[in-house]
Amino acid sequence: MFMIWYDYYYILLVMPAVLLSLIAQFAVKSTYRNMSRIQNRSGLTGAAAAARVLAYYGINNVRIEPIDGNLTDHYDPRDNVIRLSSKVFSGNSIASVGIACHEAGHAAQHAEGYSPIKVRNAILPIANIGSSAGVWLAVIGYILGYGLLTKIGIILFAAVVVFQLVTLPIEFNASSRAMKVIDETGMLSGDEQKGARKVLTAAAMTYVAALLVSIMSLLRLILRYNSKNDRR
Repeated sequence: MFMIWYDYYYILLVMPAVLLSLIAQFAVKSTYRNMSRIQNRSGLTGAAAAARVLAYYGINNVRIEPIDGNLTDHYDPRDNVIRLSSKVFSGNSIASVGIACHEAGHAAQHAEGYSPIKVRNAILPIANIGSSAGVWLAVIGYILGYGLLTKIGIILFAAVVVFQLVTLPIEFNASSRAMKVIDETGMLSGDEQKGARKVLTAAAMTYVAALLVSIMSLLRLILRYNSKNDRR
C-alpha cells in the first residue's frame, strides 16, 4: 500500500481490520487443532461423512478425493469433486466430519442451483480483475492525478467487496446444510455437534474478517480520493 507511513486512513481503518483478520485465522487454526484431536464416537472418517451428505441430497456424480496440505479442503464444481486434505479425508476426528460435511454442503448448493452462487459467478470475472489491478489503478491514478483512473480502480475493487459479501451467505448456508445432515443422520452426538459447529463458525469468521479488511480498504481509497479532490 502506498504512503503507509503517513496514511492515517490506513492506520485508523485498515490496520484494525487486518489485526482482526489475523485473530480470526489464529482462531480457526486453534479450533481446528483442538477438535482434530478428538475422535468422534462412531469412528466416521471425513470422506465417509461427505459421502453421507451427498447421499442425503441424492447426489451421485461427485467424487471425493484426498489432497495434499492442511486446511486445503474445497469443492471444485468444474471437476465435480470434493477434495479433502489427507487428515480430513481419512481422519475420524470431530473436525474432519465437520469440514468434510461443509464441503459436501457446497456440492449440494451447486446441485440445487443455489442462487447466491449464480450471483457470485456473475461477479467473478470483474472481481478477479479488481483483486489484481483495482488498488494499483487507484494508487497510480491518485499519484498521477488522474481522477478517472482512480475511479476505475475503486469501482473494480468494489467488485471484490461485493464478491466477498455474496460469498458469506454461501459459506454460512454450506455449514447450515452440513450441521442439518450431521444432526438428522446421527453422524455426531450432541456434544460432538457443538465441536463441529465451533470449527465451522471459526472458519466462517475468517470470511467475515476478510470482508471487513476489503471494506476498510475500499473506504480508505474513497476517502483519499475525496480528500485530494477537496484540496483542489
